[in-house]
Order: sequence, then structure tokens, then C-alpha cells
Amino acid sequence: MTDLDMDLGLIEVMLERLEKQRLPRLLDIQKKVDKGTSLNSLDIDFLENVMKDASKLIPLIDRVPECQTLAAKVIALYKDITEKALQIEKSS
Repeated sequence: MTDLDMDLGLIEVMLERLEKQRLPRLLDIQKKVDKGTSLNSLDIDFLENVMKDASKLIPLIDRVPECQTLAAKVIALYKDITEKALQIEKSS
């Protein structure tokens, strides 16, 4: 198996996980903060785990430019969620 084959396999798994698990949960959390609701410990744990996993994918994303636009959009979503969550906590 070549490095490219391994990268493509990882990308396939990453995209499936994003589509079926991560993105739906991120969008649910976004709705929550858009309504002004504080995040609970499960939400915060999820966000922390997403960032830990994402940091491990940086070398792969760097090697595969086609993934960079999608990664940037997910990072922007994460940033939006965390900024709103912080504003909610500050105003509580």
C-alpha cells in the first residue's frame, strides 16, 4: 500500500465520520448557542475531542490540498460555536 493509498483511505474515513457523526453534532451545538443556551459538559467534551482529533489530521490536510477548503469551513464553524459559547458564559 502506497502513502497515497493510505492518505486516501484516511480521508475516506475522515469524511464519513464528519458526515455521519461530527457535523450533525456540531450543527446541533451551533443551534444551541445561536439560541443563547449555555453548553453542557457533554457539549464541551465533544468540542475538545473534535479539536484533539483535528490537530492529528493537520499533516494529512497539508498533504492533500483538496481537503483544505472543507477543513477551513469546519474550523470556522467550530470558531463560531466557541465564540458564541464564550459570550453566553460571560453574560451569565
